[in-house]
Amino acid sequence: MNFSNDDYTRRHRSMRRKALRAAVVAGLFALAGPGHAESVQEQRDDVRATANDTLSRLYRAQPSAKQAIARAAGYGVFSNFGMKILFAGGGTGKGLVVNNRTKQETFMKMVEVQAGLGLGVDKYRLVWVFERAADLDQFVNSGWELGAQATVTAQANGQGDQVFAGAMSVTPGVWLYQLSDEGLALDLTAKGTKYSRDDDLN
Repeated sequence: MNFSNDDYTRRHRSMRRKALRAAVVAGLFALAGPGHAESVQEQRDDVRATANDTLSRLYRAQPSAKQAIARAAGYGVFSNFGMKILFAGGGTGKGLVVNNRTKQETFMKMVEVQAGLGLGVDKYRLVWVFERAADLDQFVNSGWELGAQATVTAQANGQGDQVFAGAMSVTPGVWLYQLSDEGLALDLTAKGTKYSRDDDLN
């Protein structure tokens, strides 16, 4: 059977399209397989590394925080570094909550829910400290919302419990440290934020 140049060209293009489709399908299967699992593990490792770096920074800025965290039921470390800005003006960040008694880790996410907060907000890191197991469990299992109108009280040096100097009292038994590029902040800017479990990483 003889083929014209046009027939040959059409067949050649058809074969190239089929090969391209096969390559795309293979790539999708690869993402759904072990490679995707490795990506998830890398994300976990990144969250852990950021959490450890944040704690190191906090302990340098406020040494008493190390004792506060050690004696608490648990703690959570969050960062909006690398935050993805959403179309409505908010954004998302990731974090890690640790139960001091069981050493269980729970990966969580934070979502800024108020339009506009994610557009001009400074980068920050947050360390939550839960004195009671009940508050820790509620934070992990039911989530938490820090409303835009939230009122927090900074625990200044020389007042009250020295262990929580530099922390902000969110509710009785729940404390919050906020770190910026400049160091420990006594004025909370991370408001209008919801916290919940990250099903992709747990």
